[in-house]
Amino acid sequence: MESLNRMAIELVDEALEYAEELSVGARETERGATVIDCGLEFAGGIEAGLLATEIQTAGLATPGRDIEEIAGAPIPHVELSTDQPALALLCSQKASWELTTEDFEGLGSGPARALVAEEEEFQRLGYADAFDLTALAVESDEPPTEAAIDQIAEFADVEPSGVFVLAYPTASVVGSVTNAARAAELATFRLSELGYDPRDVVSASGRAPMAPVAGDESTAIARTNDAVAYGGRAHLVVSEPVEHPEAVASTAGAEYGRPFAEIFDDLEWEFEEVPADLFAPATVTIDVLGGETHVVGEVREDLVAESFGL
Repeated sequence: MESLNRMAIELVDEALEYAEELSVGARETERGATVIDCGLEFAGGIEAGLLATEIQTAGLATPGRDIEEIAGAPIPHVELSTDQPALALLCSQKASWELTTEDFEGLGSGPARALVAEEEEFQRLGYADAFDLTALAVESDEPPTEAAIDQIAEFADVEPSGVFVLAYPTASVVGSVTNAARAAELATFRLSELGYDPRDVVSASGRAPMAPVAGDESTAIARTNDAVAYGGRAHLVVSEPVEHPEAVASTAGAEYGRPFAEIFDDLEWEFEEVPADLFAPATVTIDVLGGETHVVGEVREDLVAESFGL
């Protein structure tokens, strides 16, 4: 497999070339890194969000969008499919880089994770990337600082001038799009966490509604999680039987049925305290090649409508 970062950088070049059409902006930091503003000072948009999703998945997944009704209101839905789910979703798209310095806090996702390759997913797959350029999408309501850029460069073992950061708040169009594109990723991750070999996931597809852009980060984080946990759907094609398919959907979580805003409030917004089994799509179909097809979970359109203010 070609380098995830090499494939992602080709898409970064596209974002830079068509920045005006995508309503994004780019700037170079003092140490030569490139920050692509996808929702801080620039508006961004749905097409920018879809391209950001492609970059997050290193070009190994195909995102798209259409319109579907929720509570009678037409709402954009984001789809994503990949035939390389282990690499595209677990080794690249997964949002697990806690980019924290004295002057910055953000959540990173994208192929830069594969240059570090210290997370459990990489140990299971035996995969680590090597390339001199890297891309990381960072969710934060502040632009990344020089210290944050230095952390990315140090951990990924590249020069700061080789770092490309897509920066956007959750409360942005790009934030809503990229989070809605996570249904397949979360289903694949849940299956992996249950002990299933992610290399046996042949194909993964997902779909979730795009949350209306909120006026603050807390509301946006709650809405985008509600969108997937209560409105997200995923389809996995796997090559080996699955022992506990019901555990892959968010309905398996003890907190299922409560809006994320309530859950976060109760936990004083300590995200690491949220039960991991709730971070999953509402419904999942698991199609075992030559075997059974499991359909688990339940969409709660009423909770999505409430969260979206419909």
